[in-house]
Amino acid sequence: MLKQKGILLANIGTPDKPETKEVKEYLKHFLGDRRVIDKPRWQWLPILHGIILNTRPKKSAELYRSIWQEEGSPLLIHTLSQTRQLQELLPEYSVKYGMAYSHPTIPESLKEFEKEGIEEITIIPLFPQYSTTTTAAVYDTVFKHYLKEENIPKLNLIREFTSHPMYIDLLRKQITEGIAKHKPELLIFSYHGLPISYIEKGDPYLEQCAKTTKAVFDGFAIDIPYQVTYQSVFGRDEWVKPPLDKTLMELPKKGTKKVLIITPGFVSDCIETLEEIEEENKGYFMENGGEEFNYIHPFNGDPEFVKLLATLVEE
Repeated sequence: MLKQKGILLANIGTPDKPETKEVKEYLKHFLGDRRVIDKPRWQWLPILHGIILNTRPKKSAELYRSIWQEEGSPLLIHTLSQTRQLQELLPEYSVKYGMAYSHPTIPESLKEFEKEGIEEITIIPLFPQYSTTTTAAVYDTVFKHYLKEENIPKLNLIREFTSHPMYIDLLRKQITEGIAKHKPELLIFSYHGLPISYIEKGDPYLEQCAKTTKAVFDGFAIDIPYQVTYQSVFGRDEWVKPPLDKTLMELPKKGTKKVLIITPGFVSDCIETLEEIEEENKGYFMENGGEEFNYIHPFNGDPEFVKLLATLVEE
């Protein structure tokens, strides 16, 4: 029996290889998207093509090589695992994954659905909190694809799962287990950062991060304090505060020597977690007098997270 419904798990993407050429190609698409860098094209594109793409790819390739696994990019590995598990959980659907800026691209996966005769597709951007830089970028890619198509299937768009009970329960479980195992003095929530100008234009991301944090602690108590921070600051614009890196540099001086980090905005390990959190930011903390730095990994291939994805489809 032919399947009539499809599910697309969508993420930002990752270079095909941890080499300068492939990283440059990835960054060209990623940083060239107006959703990601919201600046006038006449101002930004010369900077991107004249400076950034001639300097950053080599350094970024070295960082990618430090986290690359035998099977490939961690983000790709975990997304593939989530896709396969969801297919097993929902055999009546055709389940695929697609990336906004790398292969398999979202249009490539949508074409596969078309070949299969799929009449209805649920799009799940793998970002718990909505942002114009992530979820909206995925939507753009989907909509642009169908601008050139005659037969458009029914589309169900999942906007976010910021405070979905199953998502919140998974975070609470991770926090409980992490505190019991590592006995930190402080729990740090690290969300991906965003320029303040995006918030001022209407991006609800900051509000959604606050909603997630509030939902975690509604009826849930821990015996240590927690702090919210934002990571991955890029460029010279003013970003939401406080930044994770500077926070970690200052904490040991204030007497906090043992921290536990959780990144609620990431559902899969990637360069922002494995390199930026576990290497770069851990270094800032330890170099300034920290004693214990532990990181709670995202859900990755956790079957309970896949059950959440199935629930989002069925709801």
